[in-house]
Amino acid sequence: MNTESSGGRRARRRTTVDTGTGPADPSPADDASPAGASAASGSTDELPVFQGDLAAFAVQLRRMHGEVGRVIQQYAARRSLHATDVQALAAILDAPEPMTPTRLRAQLGLTSGAVTACIDRLERAGQVRRVREGTDRRVVHLHYAAEARAAARTHFRPLADALRRAGADFDEHELGVALRFLTTLNDALAEVSGDQVSGGPSAR
Repeated sequence: MNTESSGGRRARRRTTVDTGTGPADPSPADDASPAGASAASGSTDELPVFQGDLAAFAVQLRRMHGEVGRVIQQYAARRSLHATDVQALAAILDAPEPMTPTRLRAQLGLTSGAVTACIDRLERAGQVRRVREGTDRRVVHLHYAAEARAAARTHFRPLADALRRAGADFDEHELGVALRFLTTLNDALAEVSGDQVSGGPSAR
């Protein structure tokens, strides 16, 4: 078994952009960003070498995002919820510990007023319950209401079924690698700042 960590591999494969040792022409993978702009435009940062087809990965990830987003939008419309409300429900569902308004605000990148309005809407819609911590009444935990959670499970079951069908052609090791890649990708995406997305100073 290869015990080298993904961080070790990234460090080993790290290279400096525009070292003068590679081809002069830009790679087709540079057009993999949603706007079609070069991913390394004007960047002098060190980036790891991507061994696969970067553009093809970007296309499939955008396609997956669109397909999942379509099902989420349908759920939001049927429940008269905002898109942010559904994101909040997912955050509450996936949290490893009871979610609080403060952690929800940080995770969704909302202001205090916006997250309060979101929680109020979800509570009125019967989607969440505010529960005060027994040992410290100042602490509020957000719980996904049982009936709403069951309804969501029914709506999103086709996504789980699609995952099972797609995974049937892969063995346990391959699925483990795929999961590790998605986890590492999500961790990397979480580190992308607003300046980088908007082409601010940190992206230059």
